[in-house]
Amino acid sequence: MSDSWAISSVDLHLDLAGPRVRAGLESAVREAVRGGRLRPGTRLPSSRALAGDLGIARNTVADCYAQLVAEGWLAARQGSGTWVAERAPAPPAALPPAPPLARQARFDLRTGVPDVGAFPRQAWLAAERKALAAAPARALSYTDPRGLPELRSALAGYLARARGVAVTPDRVVVCAGFAQGLELVCEVLRARGAVTLAAEALGYPRHWRIAGRAGLAVSAVPVDPDGAVLGDLGGADALLLTPTHQFPLGVPLAPARRRRAADWASSAGAVIIEDDYDGELRYDRQAVGALQALAPEHVVYAGTASKSLAPGLRLGWLVLPSRMVDEVAAVKAAAGRLSSSLDQLTLAEFIASGAYDRQVRRVRLAYRRRRDRLVAALRASAPQVQVTGIAAGLHAVLRLPPGADEDGLVARAARHGLAVEPLGAYRMPGQDGGGPALVVGYATPPSHAYSTAVARLCAVLTARE
Repeated sequence: MSDSWAISSVDLHLDLAGPRVRAGLESAVREAVRGGRLRPGTRLPSSRALAGDLGIARNTVADCYAQLVAEGWLAARQGSGTWVAERAPAPPAALPPAPPLARQARFDLRTGVPDVGAFPRQAWLAAERKALAAAPARALSYTDPRGLPELRSALAGYLARARGVAVTPDRVVVCAGFAQGLELVCEVLRARGAVTLAAEALGYPRHWRIAGRAGLAVSAVPVDPDGAVLGDLGGADALLLTPTHQFPLGVPLAPARRRRAADWASSAGAVIIEDDYDGELRYDRQAVGALQALAPEHVVYAGTASKSLAPGLRLGWLVLPSRMVDEVAAVKAAAGRLSSSLDQLTLAEFIASGAYDRQVRRVRLAYRRRRDRLVAALRASAPQVQVTGIAAGLHAVLRLPPGADEDGLVARAARHGLAVEPLGAYRMPGQDGGGPALVVGYATPPSHAYSTAVARLCAVLTARE
């Protein structure tokens, strides 16, 4: 729906996107202020006039104005109307800006990407042929935004069996990876009136930016060797956690804290977003089950095929509290964010045939060997570096001696053709702690280059410059 109205003899164009009118109006006015199209001091129409122009309920406009006044975008006074505040709040960009694209390094030791050369091409092609031959015609048409029933059923069975998730197919929504799933959930939470998302102070900055773009303020939750420190959450409406394998520290959330998180969400009527980004890739410990099973009506469980298969598939999934399923599906449908039917059918067949379990076991062994080679090399040549966070996942945290210069080491590594990242790149602005460290991924380099990459890393850590 698109409408215009006159403000001080100036036409202002607003796009009210999405199925929820109030959320769309809030977003449109907020973006008009943020982008400078509505300047400070500009008087807005009365709620009655704007409601009439847009063809919506007056209470919807009044509630929108009240929310934006509370956030600091607008100002109002009894008898004087509503206008754009003289100083709009800083965008939820007290968050770090997106990093520029770096020059391609010869050896990439950044985390987040698996060994895409290990993708099981022949097994995937076999599953695709079988799935396509058996696919009903309806699967090739416009489909349910929640995802194809074949994949939702396969995922429900797998997640219950392998990750301990409390799930039925009707609570699964397929999405294009975790980032899209987080966008959908944040949009729904904001439309429900949520204001603040609490997130681990060490985490993935892109996720904080996604929440910020949805209109949620992001607050920091401290992290220590037992995971997130769940003290006073400051009235947060939602909590983003990596409880199985804290990113980037690589530790599981302590059992007492898992229980505390579930109890908090249940008693506060809040939502936990559980990012289980690599829960299947464990080496030296028993599997840690999903936090979601402790409070299924208050935890959104999010998983992905990006680490076990390949990020290029763009396949992830949400297991949602029952009350959120229709809302998330509606936001996904309104934005046209549908997933490929052929890829969904193939993944469903891949899971049902047991090929997915075999792939997980195969890459788990391969990554464990890579991790062991990295740890052995560092212990032999750089004993001053403590290697932590290695019981699971695709990366290690290299704790540097006190006073070490993270950024200097990253620059030195770049001169040697290595791409590595400092722990500080994952620290929320204004937060401290963790000490100097590097976050090193050991999955990305191809097998033939891995030994050279590790040798160069050791040389960088021991060089005297």
